[in-house]
Amino acid sequence: LLAPGAEVDFDRLTRHVFTSSSCGICSKASIEAIQAQFPAIETRVVPRRAVLAALPAALRAAQATFDQTGGLHASALFTADGALQTVREDVGRHNALDKLVGRAFFDGALPLGESILLVSGRVSFELMQKALGAGIPVVAAISAPSSAAVAFAQASGQTLVGFLRPDGAGGMRMNVYAGTVAD
Repeated sequence: LLAPGAEVDFDRLTRHVFTSSSCGICSKASIEAIQAQFPAIETRVVPRRAVLAALPAALRAAQATFDQTGGLHASALFTADGALQTVREDVGRHNALDKLVGRAFFDGALPLGESILLVSGRVSFELMQKALGAGIPVVAAISAPSSAAVAFAQASGQTLVGFLRPDGAGGMRMNVYAGTVAD
């Protein structure tokens, strides 16, 4: 719902590109057009490796509905020190992030320039775009990022970490695709 008298610039929302059902964005020109709508990240949160390593367990402990169903994705916001701020779950990973950002919007907490986002699955370009729109400087994932997500993070000044999971030897492993992680 819009407030009475509110106006929407529909021309700004129009996309004139071909997309298939397997691709939310299919060209470098489209990425550049979308990045023009969002400022690059200026907040320089440099997450510590130990903080990132602790996030998956904190997320999993907060997933109440996943415990009942075993079939939900989650998105969580953490402080730079690893304190859990909020978690949202949904059958769709995009919906989980939308719920998280929507809650922050309604709470007046945007932009989220000092936060770390952890997602329970893969990271697509679209998830990076949503994180940038919310001002989130650090995105971490349990699984892999797409190549478009990596390119977007590099161009937007975001830190992107993937494959944040146990290493089989009692520790955690992670791949840093964009940005910097401190030891």
